[in-house]
Amino acid sequence: MRFDMFKSFPTIILVFAEGKDRKVIHTAREAAQLLLKEWPTDDGEEFLTAVRICLEVLTGESEPEKLHEAIVRAAYEAGIAAITTDNSLGIFRIYPVSEAR
Repeated sequence: MRFDMFKSFPTIILVFAEGKDRKVIHTAREAAQLLLKEWPTDDGEEFLTAVRICLEVLTGESEPEKLHEAIVRAAYEAGIAAITTDNSLGIFRIYPVSEAR
């Protein structure tokens, strides 16, 4: 099995801890690093889905756009603000921090 670590998708800027920490990701490799080593929680349905889709993208079984969507959903679940490009609208979107913590 050959891994493609550099599968890219539209850039996502994640803003952690009240704006004190930011991460920029745009490849499957960066997503894997962030999800497995730096994500603030290691549970949650959306988080686990993002990890699974990341592996699928790395192994060529899924498209990078699905990973992009999964990371944004996992960020919302974890209360992390996500700034990204909405391809369908061609504009930047800011996904708010979840109210539930």
